[in-house]
Amino acid sequence: MKTEIKEISPSQREIHLQIDADVVKASYNKVSQKYAQRANVPGFRKGYAPLDVIRMRFKEEIKSDVLQEVVPAQVAAAIQEHDLNPLAEPHLHLEDHETVKVNGSEPLKLHVHVEVMPEIAEPKFDGIEVTRRVKPVTDGEVEALISERLQREAALIPIEGRASEIGDTVNVDLVGTFADDPEGQPITADGIEIELGSDAVERSFSDNLIGVSEDEEKEFTVEYSADFTSEALAGKTVTYKAKVNSIGRTELPEANDEWAQSLDEGYESMKDLRTRLRADMEKMAEADADARVRNDAVGKMIEANLLEVPSSLIENQARNLLNNFAYDMQQRGTNLEQIDEKFIQMIYGNMRQQAERDVRGALLLDKVAEMAKVVVSDAEVEEELAKMAEYYRTGVDEIKQSLEKQGGEDSIRNNLKTRKSVEAVIEKVKVVDGEWIDPEAAATAATTEAGSAPKEEKPKKAKKPSTKKAKEA
Repeated sequence: MKTEIKEISPSQREIHLQIDADVVKASYNKVSQKYAQRANVPGFRKGYAPLDVIRMRFKEEIKSDVLQEVVPAQVAAAIQEHDLNPLAEPHLHLEDHETVKVNGSEPLKLHVHVEVMPEIAEPKFDGIEVTRRVKPVTDGEVEALISERLQREAALIPIEGRASEIGDTVNVDLVGTFADDPEGQPITADGIEIELGSDAVERSFSDNLIGVSEDEEKEFTVEYSADFTSEALAGKTVTYKAKVNSIGRTELPEANDEWAQSLDEGYESMKDLRTRLRADMEKMAEADADARVRNDAVGKMIEANLLEVPSSLIENQARNLLNNFAYDMQQRGTNLEQIDEKFIQMIYGNMRQQAERDVRGALLLDKVAEMAKVVVSDAEVEEELAKMAEYYRTGVDEIKQSLEKQGGEDSIRNNLKTRKSVEAVIEKVKVVDGEWIDPEAAATAATTEAGSAPKEEKPKKAKKPSTKKAKEA
């Protein structure tokens, strides 16, 4: 066997391989004898047909078997000879495939294309600068969080002695009949709670339940617009029969010191509650700022250190991203068989770009880990498992069991290695503090800096009154 290797690119090698004629001949004789022993040839007893007849009658079959027996073993030997570690199955190109002879009269010649991991140079960090921006916490955000807490503590208080009003919550049993299909399957809903006047309820539906009393039965018709949010109701006319079970009104607790103390979280007063909520939010803002710095630093490292990424790694990552996307859509109730093929191709194209960036980042971080001599100890893995168990309020053994399908403890070890590698990147780049900039404002500023001229503003058309849409009752 004679071999010659060529470096086509940092991740591509090509082996020119010549398989000796005597190796081909030995296989040819062996395969021919196998066919001679098993073949049924008219005019001859089984196993007694002349070898020349067998070779002529089963020419293509013998050729295929010889190639399958000889080529893979020789290719594997050539790859091992040149100490290559293929990332995917090698691509073979047999010279003169149509006219190639396998009787041993001449050697076999072929090209073998092998994809390998490229040599990764030490990443350069010269001139890389990232800005750390902490989003300030406003009084309005603190009050909004308190409002959410109050909403969770809200209670529905029964109302007696009067008819329903805007803002009340009416509990009803419903039966709805379609005007264009009165004998069809009706809409039924028992014990449904409807907040009158809520944006989440169709206006005409809500209006028909104003002024009703407990135990009252009412019939009314609703005409849904063609662009209604529910496809089943869009453009339809439905006659409802409603049985009113109860009427109530949501009441929020008063935001005072007594309420703050009732939360059993150690708050002494509303002032103490606001102070500690703000501290927690500021701590989260600091953590978010650190996360953005890490992401920006890795992103700029990728941009500053271009390298060839093996296509097989990109394809694998792109398929993973696409599978995750398909799973998410399926979980949301999407029928994947109804998705247009062109849409899938577009999504895959976008994901392939993301996959290439992901792989390039992973390769660079691996090199950073090597440079920084990153090591993850067993104790660190156990500590991380304990943190996960505490977060999910379960045992460490349960966490280990749930991780089995994701690579077990090795997945934890890899995550910790990546974290340490990113921290090593942060130590290499320049981090400066800057004032908070709203992301949307930053994007607009970036577009302006890129040279996009502002368009001439045209007179705005008067907007039609908006119709509030609601979820299906």
